[in-house]
Amino acid sequence: MNSEKDTLRDEYPEDLIKSGVRGKFAKRYREGTNVVLIDPDLHKIFPDSEAVNRALRAYAASKQLPS
Repeated sequence: MNSEKDTLRDEYPEDLIKSGVRGKFAKRYREGTNVVLIDPDLHKIFPDSEAVNRALRAYAASKQLPS
């Protein structure tokens, strides 16, 4: 159990907190996202999604795709 001070506000009823379902939206989230984790050394080169997308587009353009 967490040893930190309980910071739950009094206005949040305990029964509401206990009625939650862990991972309720996890499947839907995975189906609707394409999150990719990159290694820390690559994060220095590609710090955001714009940099990653630029690099991937340049790579894709350099490849000859079959018709």
